[in-house]
Amino acid sequence: MARPPALKLAEVLAEIRMSASAFYRLRARGQAPRMIKLPHGELRCRRADLGRVSSRDQ
Repeated sequence: MARPPALKLAEVLAEIRMSASAFYRLRARGQAPRMIKLPHGELRCRRADLGRVSSRDQ
């Protein structure tokens, strides 16, 4: 079965309404959604991981 496409960092930031610098601060603290680092350095996030973090914040 094919995996659902992962969101690009820009899409994640738009969805959670956060600046890149604030996101990287959260990531440094271990509070950001789990990210996947691709071989060429891009970051991606699965929608399920994004949903878990946003539901935890509410």
